[in-house]
Amino acid sequence: MPPDSYGPLGETVHDQREAQATLYDVAILGSGIAGSMLGAILARNGAKVLLVDAGAHPKFAIGESTIPYTLVALRTIAERYDVPEIKTLATFTNSTKVLGPKFGVKKHFGFLLHHEGRPQDPREVNQFDTPGLLHEASHLYRQDTDAYMFHAAVRYGCTPRQNFRVSDIEFDGSGVTLGSASGEEYRARYVVDAGGYRSPLAEKFGLREDPCRFKHHSRSIWNHMVGVPPTDDLFDHSPENTPPVPWYEGTVHHMFQRGWFWVIGFDNHPASRNPLCSVGLTLDPRRYPKAADMSPEEEFHHHARRFPDVARQYEGARPMREWVSTDRLQYSSRQCAGDRWFLLSHAAGFIDPLFSRGLSNTAEALNTLSWRLLRAIKDDDFSRERFDYVDRLQQGLFDYNDSLVNSAFISWDDYDLWTAVFRIWAWGANAGTFHLQSALTRFMKDGRDEHFVRAEDVPYPGLYWPDHEGYKTLYDEMVEQCEAYEAGKVTAREAADGLYDHMARASYVPKHFGFAERSQRFLHPTPKVLSRTIRWARKEGDPAVRRLMFSTGREALKAKAKGRRIF
Repeated sequence: MPPDSYGPLGETVHDQREAQATLYDVAILGSGIAGSMLGAILARNGAKVLLVDAGAHPKFAIGESTIPYTLVALRTIAERYDVPEIKTLATFTNSTKVLGPKFGVKKHFGFLLHHEGRPQDPREVNQFDTPGLLHEASHLYRQDTDAYMFHAAVRYGCTPRQNFRVSDIEFDGSGVTLGSASGEEYRARYVVDAGGYRSPLAEKFGLREDPCRFKHHSRSIWNHMVGVPPTDDLFDHSPENTPPVPWYEGTVHHMFQRGWFWVIGFDNHPASRNPLCSVGLTLDPRRYPKAADMSPEEEFHHHARRFPDVARQYEGARPMREWVSTDRLQYSSRQCAGDRWFLLSHAAGFIDPLFSRGLSNTAEALNTLSWRLLRAIKDDDFSRERFDYVDRLQQGLFDYNDSLVNSAFISWDDYDLWTAVFRIWAWGANAGTFHLQSALTRFMKDGRDEHFVRAEDVPYPGLYWPDHEGYKTLYDEMVEQCEAYEAGKVTAREAADGLYDHMARASYVPKHFGFAERSQRFLHPTPKVLSRTIRWARKEGDPAVRRLMFSTGREALKAKAKGRRIF
């Protein structure tokens, strides 16, 4: 190649040689959304960053559904580290304005329980809506969001190296050397592996646990399709059995014993110019082993046909790419941090797409990792101990998500037991969001980083509501009751009764909203519902609940007056 020839990104050979001669503060393996956000944060704050990837953008990725916690976590890292591009992804309006009308709206979590060979019973559904006053969640079109963040990272100063497969990593007392099979080498003081399951660091240090420590077992089949009928078109129900928000305007979960289908529409509002819908099936391989005589597409439709209304959900739809079929999704690592290295997010472990925890967990880990890494660069001290908290947090996020998803899979044997799990999850997710929002609110008033540092001082890192003993007790009881039911020690009714009794007594579980009301299928916060819940909180609520609810409510009203939402 002559001296002025160009490489795969348009850089000259001279540019590549200069990059190889540079000592980077941090090398990031993987330029997906996790690696690119971290790269943007570090480069924006003065670090010299190398961002490498075995592939190139645009890239297909799942993890498309956001939750309120995701939105607050994204806003937190955007404000804390001064990277406004991250905040763009925190609202449907901004992401659509900046990246184009390719995103779906997400106005709720929708759950429909199915039984083999029978029409879906409209009495066995749940919908969890959050007030439009608070947030604008979306279905992220990941090939665009990930490329957008990658481009932002490069604009802030990251050196990109796509189509670079790391074949060798060597550590010494002053840094790390990354090498490729072709002989290219790059040098950095610290390395973050954000590359997902095929983690070079996990392989080098033998970090994967065998067997995986997680209780939950699932495998998955997924694709993007066109022509997926809106879920609401499948049914002709009476008004009392029709949800307050159309099913297709949120993330749809079709559940059955030990498995679930997802429907995540990018075409679920009039302004969309994206005809795609993300579809998938996740199921327990111990009950449903892979069919050796079926293709992934055949197996997907085989399971859909077991449930008449699920089959109609995908009737006539056409796949847009090759189907992906996995073996067991779960994997775990014995540690996430070491001297001069860190495993971020899916490089360290994975549970299941249920409850849309992937991106929110990534953002939470980024928030706690980034300031420590910037300080380590300044101090020239990259010892493992500096990152112990992030390791504990990330392992906690995995372990609590594991027990939650495992409990949900168990509960789908019985709708009543499922509704108890659903409510404990829903309130915990809300309380955790309020907890993080309170730190962000204080930071926005005075710019003092200590508010975020203080928010890390919690007894149960990784739990949705990480600093409340009562909720921790309720959560543990949920896990114990579901496992007792699975072991045949109690009936589903007995397990559900115990959990509902606990919720009824608990002053930290709001009343009237639907978090504790057994027969309430739709959690839809109308002004009347909110008013009753606020009155309850004033008179009977746990002081921690009052603080979270009232401070969030005040900030929501202030934000509305300025034409925005706090989440």
